Amino acid sequence: MSAIAGIYHSKQEPIKLEEISRMMESFQNFPADDIRVWYKENIFFGCHAQWITPESICEPLPFYDYQRCLSITADAIIDNREELFDQLDVKTNERASIPDSKLILLAYDKWGEESPKYLVGDFAFFIWDEKRNRLFGARDFSGSRTLYYTLNSNSFAFSTIIESLLSLPYMKKEINQEWVAEYLAIIGMIDVVDQESTVYKNIKQVPPSHSITVVGEEVRVKQYCKLTSNRKLKLKSNEEYIEAFQEVFDKAVTSRLRTNQLVGAQLSGGLDSGSIVSFAARSLKRGGRKLHTFSYIPPKDFIDFTPHHLMPNETMYMKSTVKHIGGIQDHYLDFQGKDPYSEMGDFLKIMEMPYKFFENSFWLKGMFEKAEEENVGILLNGGRGNLSISWGSAMDYYAILLKRFRWLKLVNELNQYSHRMGGNRFRNLPFITRIAFPIIDHMFPKGESYDFPTLINAEFAKKTKVYDKLRAFGINETGWFSETDIFKQRKLHFEDVFHWNASNTIATKLSLRYSLWKRDPTNDLRVIRFCLSLPEDQYVQNGLDRALIRRATKDLLPDKVRLNQRVFGVQGADWVHRMIPNWGIFREEVQQLQKDNFTLNFLNKDTIARAAKKISSHVQPEYAIDPDYKTLMRSLILHRFMKVFH
Repeated sequence: MSAIAGIYHSKQEPIKLEEISRMMESFQNFPADDIRVWYKENIFFGCHAQWITPESICEPLPFYDYQRCLSITADAIIDNREELFDQLDVKTNERASIPDSKLILLAYDKWGEESPKYLVGDFAFFIWDEKRNRLFGARDFSGSRTLYYTLNSNSFAFSTIIESLLSLPYMKKEINQEWVAEYLAIIGMIDVVDQESTVYKNIKQVPPSHSITVVGEEVRVKQYCKLTSNRKLKLKSNEEYIEAFQEVFDKAVTSRLRTNQLVGAQLSGGLDSGSIVSFAARSLKRGGRKLHTFSYIPPKDFIDFTPHHLMPNETMYMKSTVKHIGGIQDHYLDFQGKDPYSEMGDFLKIMEMPYKFFENSFWLKGMFEKAEEENVGILLNGGRGNLSISWGSAMDYYAILLKRFRWLKLVNELNQYSHRMGGNRFRNLPFITRIAFPIIDHMFPKGESYDFPTLINAEFAKKTKVYDKLRAFGINETGWFSETDIFKQRKLHFEDVFHWNASNTIATKLSLRYSLWKRDPTNDLRVIRFCLSLPEDQYVQNGLDRALIRRATKDLLPDKVRLNQRVFGVQGADWVHRMIPNWGIFREEVQQLQKDNFTLNFLNKDTIARAAKKISSHVQPEYAIDPDYKTLMRSLILHRFMKVFH
């Protein structure tokens, strides 16, 4: 719940007060409930604290334990407190007064460098072990909190934000060309596959699921957590699976309601956020508290151009959820006057790096702004739900049944699927067959396809050998993952640790600016492990895709939402419509970009030139789905960021 920083001099040189001052001043634009530093000879810890949980109020951070000769600074909320208290033999009457930082310290005192394995929650921390002359830190399994570091011959420094490290007198702002190459070559929302690198050459990050140990001049980075899906849970009935899921999910949600402020939640018209809201509101009601929901809607003058199965405005579904659950103070936000282009400069300051999710940037930030106004301390979110609680593609599961010759079950499923969706029961069979046997796609000619434009300069790509590196992670020269089997994709998603760096970066840095935390129960380590252990027939069943969460929320969500398989919410479809007032300025900056030789060393000039020719003074909302306009926005974001270096 803090911005943290520190310096360690391996050659016993004393820490300069100027360096401490510079690092702590880098946090001054963030609100704080307390600001403290601790230093001793060659070690310094700092904490710019924001009190989010009851236990954090007046928590001394950094904290030095004289008995154990351990010091800690931490940015953490630990969710399995009771389990840890039991394992650490902490007396019952002492538990309520122990903050999460001390709990981490006690865990380290017992388990040493293995301690992160026992922690569930969102955390980044460093501990100075005076007896062993050892600096030890860790980041939670999905990297929910950022943790950057830099080192030279005799100095190791760390911080929650990059600016803090750049403030040190010996640091230079140098671009990391390999990072930029990966960022441009990857088309999807992943920033880079190099789990340790940042956009700055001499600044690294502790990867998710990793710890870091510094002894003298030796630095060791080690992965302490690996998520696999090999072990399957076997229960006697569907009902037992649902009861087991409800128990673990309720624990994940309830443990994230721990705040001395109000509790909020981002709410769309779908299953993930709706499920979280239903469990959270039920728990809060027992304590006589209300849940505040924040929902994004397009402006009133937006004309929907999307197909009938997509819905940019989910108000009807969101209000149905709110009414059914009760105990909710709902907020519907159209963010009139906000758009991704005019927010670009401020968003780059927040991110400290280029970013790709510009379509949603203005409302993600707006949610935090509104939540802060309402005195919300915790903002619940279901960002990882599609791969955990609401996993389950019917067509892909039916392809498995086809491949395994389980035709009787397949026919039964197709009967029930067609009953729910309408149409002939075998109308999807050709599509299912192509999924089951991809070679069929190569046997028959297909219509003309269109790939997302290549954004990286060909010479730059060759110089950095970026595609050689990406191939090792299953990404081909189109910029997409070559693996088409979604079950293998899901497995790789949890085994690799780089997927969530970008989204967790914005979550951390928005939380610092607005003094509230985004918490995702669908990303709870206990929930993830449970969901990975389930057999696939729990996710697709009786004609229902995403069947686990649909069955688990019976009576908790309205059937209009719970059983909806026909319409899908789509957020950010209005991004071009919102830019209409700034369209002229947008066109001018694209022209400036085409003259920026420094940035064009990295970007594909032909791609930008072709896209720029399409820009006219007449703006249509449909441009929002045009890859060329998305390419121009991504290019402008890099163009703006690169001004730091020239």
